[in-house]
Amino acid sequence: MNALTIRQVGWLLAAIAVIWFANLEYRTLVKPDEGRYAEIPREMVASGDWVTPRLNELKYFEKPPLQYWATATAYTLFGEHQWTSRLWTGLTGFAGILLVWFAGLRLFGREAACYAALLLSSSLLYVLMGHINTLDMGVTFFITLGILGLLLAQAQADVKKRRNWMLVAWAAMALAVLSKGLMGIILPGAALFIYCLVQRDFGVLKRMHWLPGLAVFFAITVPWFVLVMKANPEFFERFFIYEHYTRFTTRVHGRYQPWYYFIPILLAGALPWTVLMFDTMLRTVVGSRRGNSNKQFPGSKRSDINSVRAELVEAFSCPSTSSGRTAGVFNTERFLLIWAVFIYVFFSISSSKLPSYLLPMFPVLALLMGKRIAEMRGRVLLWQVAPAIPVALLLLGLALNVDKFADTPNQAELYPHYGPWLVAAALVSLAGLLAGMGLLWRERKSAAVAVLALGALLSVQIGLSGYETVARERSAKHVAEAIHAEVKADVPFYSVLTYEQTLPFYLKRTFTLVQYQDEMAYGIQQEPRRWIPTIEEFARVWASQPEALAILPVYAYAQLQQQGLAMKIIFEDAQHIVVKKP
Repeated sequence: MNALTIRQVGWLLAAIAVIWFANLEYRTLVKPDEGRYAEIPREMVASGDWVTPRLNELKYFEKPPLQYWATATAYTLFGEHQWTSRLWTGLTGFAGILLVWFAGLRLFGREAACYAALLLSSSLLYVLMGHINTLDMGVTFFITLGILGLLLAQAQADVKKRRNWMLVAWAAMALAVLSKGLMGIILPGAALFIYCLVQRDFGVLKRMHWLPGLAVFFAITVPWFVLVMKANPEFFERFFIYEHYTRFTTRVHGRYQPWYYFIPILLAGALPWTVLMFDTMLRTVVGSRRGNSNKQFPGSKRSDINSVRAELVEAFSCPSTSSGRTAGVFNTERFLLIWAVFIYVFFSISSSKLPSYLLPMFPVLALLMGKRIAEMRGRVLLWQVAPAIPVALLLLGLALNVDKFADTPNQAELYPHYGPWLVAAALVSLAGLLAGMGLLWRERKSAAVAVLALGALLSVQIGLSGYETVARERSAKHVAEAIHAEVKADVPFYSVLTYEQTLPFYLKRTFTLVQYQDEMAYGIQQEPRRWIPTIEEFARVWASQPEALAILPVYAYAQLQQQGLAMKIIFEDAQHIVVKKP
């Protein structure tokens, strides 16, 4: 970024950091993911058992423990707060920005590196997932570190330096496995194999430093798996078979979506850089062969549709030593493109889909886009950013009419309070886009990209922070505050026909489930004594207790009355009722 000094880059980084971390504490945790991934490490700290993950004191083997450990450590050091529950997600998201800058610096140069970091820090999906407590940002960081470690290793002529970077890559893949399972090694391995087939270059496999690499990988991953299987013999079948093979190939988790599900996710998630993303991918396809870098592309004065078609055919044909590319030289750009496309296709054919599954695409796309911006004129980028203007105007229109999207009386009450935040987010987005486009028109590209990125990041953070106005619809923090005085450690607390994911974290205690299983069904199967299977049995237990509390959906109150339960309501809202035994 030649127009910016080192000092200016430092100020930019500081501004991004302030905006990035500013609202980790501000927002209430919402269900289901934020409550779940805040509660599991809280129970680790409370029980002292850091080997067997538990949710509501029930065995929970869906994911490995790295993020649980990190969050539990944050609780131990800084206390159990909203910001400490989100700290790992926020830190790994910000570290991913720094990682992309560092790798871009080594692979494509200083200017491209700075652009790549700015683009990643302002892409809609990446910013959102960096501030919502799920496991996806952590695994994305380590997978990205793994594949970029591989690329940096292949760029080294010195064998010792190559080995060191490969050990970094192996360690990162091990930490990715401990973050979210076997995808941490399977996805990078599959992408590398596809690259070898496409390039007809299997020489990279000889440069993997297999023996020391596997030693590092197993030294990091094996200890926990041995400990958890020793303590829980049933772990192997549940984790390796059910949570990987069954989840990918069936609709068991109820997350099935059609093949085109990720199209709008990708289009929206890349904003405001969506057009740039597709332009970059096309040019990477037609220019990834060595010797193509100086050829003209669509839109230049010396190109036509026939030459573009020829480039596409040539790019996808089997490479040869006469192609203008040095045989055996690792093609960084092609590998990054293969990785991005592979992630999209892999999860598109999966029977389980969530928006966050595309997250590993974004760091590598940012690298490619950063390189592309470094090569283009400002006015070319202007026309690629311009389509974000109608999107911002659409957001403004939706913000002004947000109350019309309410489906329940509770939403009708809350949504109008969200409107001003969305209006502010849309206006900031528009202001950043217009200011950036004005700078691009004057060919002040580096300043324009900085303005566009900061505007987009700030806009997303404003909209995300504003969600606090409607968070009580998906959070039980207000319930915990209302009943806190009634809750005692030695008084049983039952959760009847429901499980409010955020309530255990805010009350700092667990519940006995009544006629409810959901994602805890496996844990209940292993330890059935920890729940009550029917309302009728619960009525008998309730009658035998000198003191007791229960939370239930509003509709269930009449059902409990029919069972003759003696109850006194101590809290009620549109969704839940909390009762105690009088």
